Amino acid sequence: MPTDTRPQTGQEALELLKEGNARYVDSLTNPDPCMQRRPELISNQDPLAIILGCSDARVPVEIVFDQGLGDLFVIRVAGNVVAPSQIGSVEFAAEKFGTKLVVVLGHSHCGAVTACVEALINPEQNYSPNLQSIVDRIRPSVYNLHELATANGQDVDADELLDRSISANVRMSVSQLKHGSRALEDLTNSGQLLVVGAEYDLETGKVLFLES
Repeated sequence: MPTDTRPQTGQEALELLKEGNARYVDSLTNPDPCMQRRPELISNQDPLAIILGCSDARVPVEIVFDQGLGDLFVIRVAGNVVAPSQIGSVEFAAEKFGTKLVVVLGHSHCGAVTACVEALINPEQNYSPNLQSIVDRIRPSVYNLHELATANGQDVDADELLDRSISANVRMSVSQLKHGSRALEDLTNSGQLLVVGAEYDLETGKVLFLES
């Protein structure tokens, strides 16, 4: 149960998580069909989709898609970027469980993409080396859009650039999954795996699936 009082210390936040888990354990004995599935998931899982999404706390994937325990194999990383660990995770689920669908899920007002756009608009912007590594993975999808936006010498519309960059970043991640792994490429080309991009709108709650 969410609380209206934001914890002021890490210890307070930890206590809230402990209390939440206690409520979850208590709920396992209720007649909710979702909770009744837990025992069968101990030794096996059969997710219907693999979701590569952003770490943003406002985009809880199972809630967004109204799915329950064991239904989704979720990989979350800031900016829904693709790195070897994300590719390996997708490979694992696709090969181990035979999952047929991968969704790269971006979202409006993405902080990681915003950081990349700000870095292009203001090259003096400094980030930590680890955050910079995320920005650098997003940069190729944003750079050309920024160049086009500044080609006429006018001021850049940052909001419009951000919206277009979020879509471009999703499409780039889809392409990297399709072509950055022989295993995934073979599954895709043979029709055994579908990889699509999507965007979650924070204002409406709707997910828009992008055309390939």
